[in-house]
Amino acid sequence: MVLLHVLFEHAAGYALFVVKEVEEIGMLLPQVEDCVLNIGKFNGMVSLAAFFPFKSAQAALDNINAISEGVVHADLKLFLETNLPIGGKKKAMLGVGDAKIGGALQEELGLAIQTGGVVAEILRGVRLHFHSLVKGLTAQAASKAQLGLGHSYSRAKVKFNVNRSDNMIIQSIALLDQLDKDINTFSMRVREWYGYHFPELIKIVTDNSTYCKMTQLIGNRKELSEESLESMEEVVMDSAKAQSILEASRSSMGMDISPIDLINIERFSNRVVSLAAYRLELQEYLHSKMGQVAPNLAALIGDVVGARLISHAGSLTNLAKYPASTVQILGAEKALFRALKTRGNTPKYGLIFHSTFIGRAAAKNKGRISRYLANKCTIASRIDAFSDVPTCVFGDKLRDQVEERLSFYETGEAPRKNLDVMKEAVIQAGEVAAEIKIKLAKKEKKRRKREKKLAALSTGDGEEEAGDGEAGATENGEAKKKKKKPVAEAIQMEEEASAAENGDAPAKKKKKRKCEAMEVEPVAEEAPETPQTEKKKKRKKKD
Repeated sequence: MVLLHVLFEHAAGYALFVVKEVEEIGMLLPQVEDCVLNIGKFNGMVSLAAFFPFKSAQAALDNINAISEGVVHADLKLFLETNLPIGGKKKAMLGVGDAKIGGALQEELGLAIQTGGVVAEILRGVRLHFHSLVKGLTAQAASKAQLGLGHSYSRAKVKFNVNRSDNMIIQSIALLDQLDKDINTFSMRVREWYGYHFPELIKIVTDNSTYCKMTQLIGNRKELSEESLESMEEVVMDSAKAQSILEASRSSMGMDISPIDLINIERFSNRVVSLAAYRLELQEYLHSKMGQVAPNLAALIGDVVGARLISHAGSLTNLAKYPASTVQILGAEKALFRALKTRGNTPKYGLIFHSTFIGRAAAKNKGRISRYLANKCTIASRIDAFSDVPTCVFGDKLRDQVEERLSFYETGEAPRKNLDVMKEAVIQAGEVAAEIKIKLAKKEKKRRKREKKLAALSTGDGEEEAGDGEAGATENGEAKKKKKKPVAEAIQMEEEASAAENGDAPAKKKKKRKCEAMEVEPVAEEAPETPQTEKKKKRKKKD
């Protein structure tokens, strides 16, 4: 007779249930489905054999990560070896919900594993009534454990190194391609719009961004004079071209334009120029991100082509998993399936066609060099995806190998062996990685010192606040000194205001104010004679 045990993985821990009368239950699957909702009937079918609670949230996270990857954790192995009866008359069979972990358990412990059917229905009932089947576990505690583990598991899956993120590269290259299309469309609109007024400028200035800048600079062509030759030379970077623009403006066949229309054209061309400037900034940003995320791929094939490969694959890890044959035709899927359908020639290259190597190769060697280049791109992407310290040493060496293969196709000069090149690259990469690690260690030390200083300052402030009562006498003297300054400033402000009302000049220094006050007092006793005092004296004499 077979004794069926069911393993249930919960956020609180592992649980092992014994299923009663497995043969009869297997025959009555609809009755099992009906009994799942009723806790009384379900207790008659299933009983708890053992329960292993997780010691901490980190232990729960480690176990759930192992289960999701199909790996048997040490805790799970110990739990099953302890509680699962392996020997005896009855053969033990373990029911699990996931076939991946079931295969791993079968290889690890040599158990008979069952998935699906009755096991799935029993696990559904266990999941529904788990808090009732395990003593001491409430529904609220079970839901909290599930919520906490769900958050930590999602955070661990989403967590990534900010400096090694390839999502930013995917968005940047998509935006760069969109900007190229938009700038081209808007520039053609500016050419058509301003061409009504100055059609000769289209043939003289061919670059879109330069044309928009010239549209801003010229404005009304009738106002163009020799004084603006220097400014036009700065934009066009050619004195002969600037002179030809001036001559064409004098004999232009274009129509006259109103100031309002000209203002709109200038505003639109300004937007196009700003978009072109932003595109250059975005290209610099992409260059820096490729240097951080995939330096070897960027050194081998270029920033833009490498970013397009990563974007098309979905991520750098996906690109690293592709074989070289897939990387070679990545981006040419339509041509490949069309060739397979019509039994024609399959494409030789996809996105890597934009590399300079294929353009430099002869027509008969394009397929060979694309195959060789795809091989090196695969190696570079795998190094970038799985290396701890990103360096561009391998990318430079792989680029040299492609250059040697090109020269071999042209001149017949034998290239170096791959083994010798990779040995040199490994030595150089180790040296560069050691230097980078030393720099990172120094930065970490500086950061720790800074944190210690900040912590010491914060603790010192707290001690000062705590010792205000003890150091009151010394602080009172300093406080009095500090209080004297605002009082003196207030007295000075009042004296200046009174002096301004009386028409006197404000005193600058304290000592001078005292001297002036001493001098003013006797003068106040012998006041100077005013016209009113003279009239009073005359009246007294007459009387």
